[in-house]
Amino acid sequence: MASIKDVAAEAGVSVATVSRVLNDHPSVSDDARTRVQAAVRTLGYRPNAVARSLRTDQTRTLGLVISDVMNPYFTELARSVEEAARALGYSVIIGNADERPELQDHHVRTLLDRRIDGLLVSPTDGGSPLMLEAARAGTPMVFVDRWIPGVDVPVVRADGRAAIRDLVAHLCGLGHRRVAIIAGPAATTTGSERVQAFREALAEYGVPLPDAYIGQGDFQAESGRRVTEGFLDLPEPPEAVFAADNLMALGALDAMRARGLRVPSDIALAAFDDIPWFVHTDPPVTAIAQPTGELGRAAVHALIDRIEGRPPQSVTLPARLVVRRSCGANPDGSHQDNREDNRGKKQTPVQRSTS
Repeated sequence: MASIKDVAAEAGVSVATVSRVLNDHPSVSDDARTRVQAAVRTLGYRPNAVARSLRTDQTRTLGLVISDVMNPYFTELARSVEEAARALGYSVIIGNADERPELQDHHVRTLLDRRIDGLLVSPTDGGSPLMLEAARAGTPMVFVDRWIPGVDVPVVRADGRAAIRDLVAHLCGLGHRRVAIIAGPAATTTGSERVQAFREALAEYGVPLPDAYIGQGDFQAESGRRVTEGFLDLPEPPEAVFAADNLMALGALDAMRARGLRVPSDIALAAFDDIPWFVHTDPPVTAIAQPTGELGRAAVHALIDRIEGRPPQSVTLPARLVVRRSCGANPDGSHQDNREDNRGKKQTPVQRSTS
């Protein structure tokens, strides 16, 4: 493998001149720059990234700690982050927290020890002293999807409140009055926020959300299955279940099928976080879609701004409801249901276009 001394000899210049060319220093003549660049191509020279980082105090590397690599939402988020970073000349090291705070902190500590230039994190909970310490130490950092209240770090996320209101309108328009939610961990901002938004939206339609219809999940499929089994064992099981993420929705669907229930004729199902699989299930699942690719790109740009000394901005993008057939909508988007509400009055069918 060629060394910087080999490049200098090939170009007929000093090692210092080669170094200045490689670091794009302006005090190099055009002739010397041309000869060095030609020598680099001829010899196939590759600069030592570690040595360069020691000189420049930059590694051109970003860290990304995601909550669960098995969750298709976070997989797509990681992909968009990596693509955006690569386009800006950065590499990305990814750590999977597996929804475990101690594993999250392990990855954060390891990435900081490796002298990354900046850190993107989707926190697994709101109580990490390490995250607070890193923020106070001035580590360039951006929270993506989730955040830790009280920590002064830019946040890039989607706002699902309007989409949740649209979902509730869709469910109530179909005549559903007993509606349950499989919530994410209360320690996460997305877990608590989605329950609150759902409760408030139901209240606008005069539909209560009793404690028995709030099941505590952990954003993973097994919890969706377990919580749904509990709902189905109630004296009055819910008519519709909203899972606060896609994996819990798949677990819920498994539980419904295990009981021999048909979706949506026996029970309705909707999910937060749309995934490609949902169009292939039978029936296709109604879901709230987040602009995942845009979130990943926005997070990278916010972090690069922070690294390069520009004031970073938090970014909030809207989520949207994608209506399919799992709640009772016909393929053309029309609502047809003969279920009577608690007052014995049939609900008026509502028309809604689908995506």
